[in-house]
Amino acid sequence: MDNARTLNRYFETIAWGAIFIWWGLTELLNFLPNGIDPVGFGLIFLGVNVARSLKGIPTNGFSITLGILALVWGGLDLARSVLHLPFQIPIFATLLIVLGMTLLAFVVLRVRKAGFGDVH
Repeated sequence: MDNARTLNRYFETIAWGAIFIWWGLTELLNFLPNGIDPVGFGLIFLGVNVARSLKGIPTNGFSITLGILALVWGGLDLARSVLHLPFQIPIFATLLIVLGMTLLAFVVLRVRKAGFGDVH
């Protein structure tokens, strides 16, 4: 178990390092299309969970959710850039709402499963 915990810390450190490097590169290379930075973040979040899974370490549902949301955000931003849409899509605000709803739904399901709603 201690080896898995250490390996998980390495994965987390590698992921944070990759996020900071990616973020720095997207800031330096300002000719990249809008949306490429969240796509990279999403791939990093999902990649660290794939690595965890391959090594038999439990994955992190929160970082998987963030990875999927980042990919959606980046994909929509890229689509807006490529398609030259004449209107703004409130992507970030929409994803914040979706993330909040996902967290609340997760808690509600956990409470129901634990039976806390049956207390009189």
